[in-house]
Amino acid sequence: MLTLIWKFSRPHTLIGSSISIVSLLFLVLYASPIATNIEPSDLSAAAKTLIPGLDQLGPSLPAHQNKITGFIPVVTAKLMAFFGLLLPTLIVCLLCNIFITGLNQIVDVELDKINKPHLPLASGELTVAHGKTIVAICGGLSVSLSWLIHPFFGGLITLIAAIGAMYSLPPIQFKKHHIWAASAIALVRGPLINLGIALHFSILLFGSLNNSMGWLLPLVVFVTAFSLGIAWFKDIPDTAGDERYGYKTLALVWSKQQALNAGRALVVSAYVFMAMYWFFIESWIARWNQSPNVSPNILAGLSHIIFLLVFLMQCKKCDIQNPKSIKRFYMFYWGLFFIEYLSLPILLCK
Repeated sequence: MLTLIWKFSRPHTLIGSSISIVSLLFLVLYASPIATNIEPSDLSAAAKTLIPGLDQLGPSLPAHQNKITGFIPVVTAKLMAFFGLLLPTLIVCLLCNIFITGLNQIVDVELDKINKPHLPLASGELTVAHGKTIVAICGGLSVSLSWLIHPFFGGLITLIAAIGAMYSLPPIQFKKHHIWAASAIALVRGPLINLGIALHFSILLFGSLNNSMGWLLPLVVFVTAFSLGIAWFKDIPDTAGDERYGYKTLALVWSKQQALNAGRALVVSAYVFMAMYWFFIESWIARWNQSPNVSPNILAGLSHIIFLLVFLMQCKKCDIQNPKSIKRFYMFYWGLFFIEYLSLPILLCK
């Protein structure tokens, strides 16, 4: 049963959500200078434990403990603080992820028998009744637990769940129209996840928004564009079922090749923007705001140029008429999504 639930959850989306949330916590902790408008009294115990330079504001080890005997309690405290922040947020977000992807499969069970017959509902491995139970439990738990963690987080998860429901459920059913479908996916994966979760962690750590998170704007712009690519690329191999059930995806309204070309142009623009941001734009913004000088992050800029070249190579290999080739390209594209979040903490954390 657990294997079926895992397949039902669309694992690549769960992995993407997990990596993005872990990355955002690292970035809020270690790539964001403490804003001058944050009072020491607003800092949480977790912030004092995890952020270098703030440990003197938190409880210190007894003077008689030397560095060796003090190592274990210090590491234990840091791990407990980190996972105390991460796990509740991660569990809620993954439950919400299962709710959204599961609801989509319940609504599309007949369509998926054509487009994705391997999915557990379409194949009959999992009954629709069991799917509805899983979706109801995950949706209810994600919303209720989020409100218990913090009102801001509760509002954020409720909004994301509502957009996810409107994406799949009639009469709104965003997914039937490519503009609304892509907009919904990009809104959730871009601003709501990145800005919302970063703000959520900032509130838990600092009691308010830390306005020194200079990495947040380029990340939101990049992931929003990247998510539009997800919306367009995912429908390319599914034109048979989509056409039969009246779904006006970009691959049908235009063509498979045009959908691929549009996504490629958008993703190229996003990678160029990220490279230019770390080469030039960040330092220009710092000078414009009369902030302390910021040196260009050459490594971050070069990394995004490399990611761009790899993406273009895979685009060239993609055979638009071969469903297996399209699927390989789409899963590779999700791999680039993972790599972006995995690399940013390494490239930006100081």
